[in-house]
Amino acid sequence: MYVITAVPVFIVALIYFFTRDKRIRSENYLMKIAENVRRIAAGDFNHKVPVENIGEWGNMAANINRFVDQLNTSIAEERRAEQTKNELITNVSHDLRTPLTSITGYLGLIEQDRYRDEVELRYYVTLAYEESERMNQLIQDLFEYTRLRNNEMKINKEKINLVEMLYQMSEQFRLQLAEAGIELRMSLADPMLAVMADGNKLRRVFENLVTNAIKYGYDGRYLDIIGHKENGIITIDIINYGEPIPQSALPHIFERFYRVEKSRATDTGGSGLGLAIAKQIVELHGGTIAATSTPEHTAFTVRMSEVQGR
Repeated sequence: MYVITAVPVFIVALIYFFTRDKRIRSENYLMKIAENVRRIAAGDFNHKVPVENIGEWGNMAANINRFVDQLNTSIAEERRAEQTKNELITNVSHDLRTPLTSITGYLGLIEQDRYRDEVELRYYVTLAYEESERMNQLIQDLFEYTRLRNNEMKINKEKINLVEMLYQMSEQFRLQLAEAGIELRMSLADPMLAVMADGNKLRRVFENLVTNAIKYGYDGRYLDIIGHKENGIITIDIINYGEPIPQSALPHIFERFYRVEKSRATDTGGSGLGLAIAKQIVELHGGTIAATSTPEHTAFTVRMSEVQGR
């Protein structure tokens, strides 16, 4: 009888002490969570709440940690955006100030009649005009890059034959190539290299690449444009044989305002946005663009999906 009576009492006592212990552990853990949350609320966003397997409190601690991680990510993105904005303002201010200073200087000489004759006058006017064109190009590049980054530029795709586009485009560079002493060689393996693309936007990509190749490949004799297709992918290579791009610079050349040369001379550096714009346009078309450079040559490679049918 004593044994029979003692069993339920023992079970009740066991349940009581187990429940009491669980409640105490939960209360202590809740106090620990509150203490850690206060530390996070004070600004220590690298701190984490210890996660313990105590019912729903453990899940809550894990959720708090996930929230803190997301908060850290948002703060980091905001800081990067602020840094990007500051860099953009700094670079634009520098690149606009240089031609503007030149324009002001030349016009100042004219306004003060500090020229010997009409020939020198026209020389100053020409220089001022060239600087204004450079400044206008920078503003246009900046505007276009901003629209691309913000996905505000509309892409009107249609079937484009890259062979025809590249041959037509090569004609506009004939004088520029002759002045640079560079011979253009076209090697397009197929008469039809068709893609679905916005012709005007895609033409801008190859214009930027050819301009870049002429600018930095001036000490080479040739500029090659090579095109072929394989397994549904069309590949276009723009190759120059000038001074190679340092390997340390290759990962950055498609970044905005990045220039390989250490100086920011606009005579060679351009706006620093041409390759960034080219990359954005190619990616909007679902393609890729990459650069390789060796002591022998530098190649920019554009890859896009081939379109079949009419």
